[in-house]
Amino acid sequence: MPIPEDVTGDEIDSDVRQELQSLPKTLAEDVAKNLVMVARLIDEDPEGAYGYSRVALRLASRVAAVREAAGFAAYASQKYGEALAEFRAARRMTGTVELWPVMADCERGLGRPEKALDMAGAPEVHKLDKAGQVEMRLVAAGARRDMGQLDAAIVTLQSPELASNSVQPWTARLRYAYADALLAAGREREAREWFAKAVEADRDGSTDASDRLAELDGVEFVDALAEDAADASGETAESGETAESGETAESGEADRSGESDSGSAEDRDED
Repeated sequence: MPIPEDVTGDEIDSDVRQELQSLPKTLAEDVAKNLVMVARLIDEDPEGAYGYSRVALRLASRVAAVREAAGFAAYASQKYGEALAEFRAARRMTGTVELWPVMADCERGLGRPEKALDMAGAPEVHKLDKAGQVEMRLVAAGARRDMGQLDAAIVTLQSPELASNSVQPWTARLRYAYADALLAAGREREAREWFAKAVEADRDGSTDASDRLAELDGVEFVDALAEDAADASGETAESGETAESGETAESGEADRSGESDSGSAEDRDED
């Protein structure tokens, strides 16, 4: 797959670059460039990112960072079986547990929420950092919702992190998930309160909490550009109608003028 000229491979994290040092220099550079493309495209073009990840995987399947990148690209493309296999491979290579929550979410994607809940109760969860534990809680709540257990999902999200007033990287998503679960359970007033709290914490626009809040408040957004275009179209149509009307009037006047002249000529002939 083509690599843009501005991609050098130096953009990757230092930890990943260190992993690639086990490869021959030219090969390491090629792998690095493909990993940069995965990171660049994964949000806007998951399928494109997936394609680059497959190239990197073909070049260096024994590098944990490559297996992890391939897992995230497959996950973003909703290829949950492939993603889970890659995450498991990366975990075997590194021995770390940080991929545990996303592995559990892959189980959800594969239609196995019970397996995700089993993973949420596994000893590995206690080895996760705070961000990982919150992520695991979100996955567990999602699994409960998959199983139609709304009340259990709400209880799962109730935690010290949810109650805290401090804003952390996970705060907006946690509050949003809680609000969404409340709304699904028909608790609209409480849901509105938590969507508002999610908006307060969502400094980088990672959720659509503001839209959900506006929807609950009955606020309808109008596309100003579309409205201007419609107005311009209406003005053009009116102008066309006016011109056509003017042309008809002029034509009518010309006909009447012709009839008058014709009549005068006949009078003169009679005279």
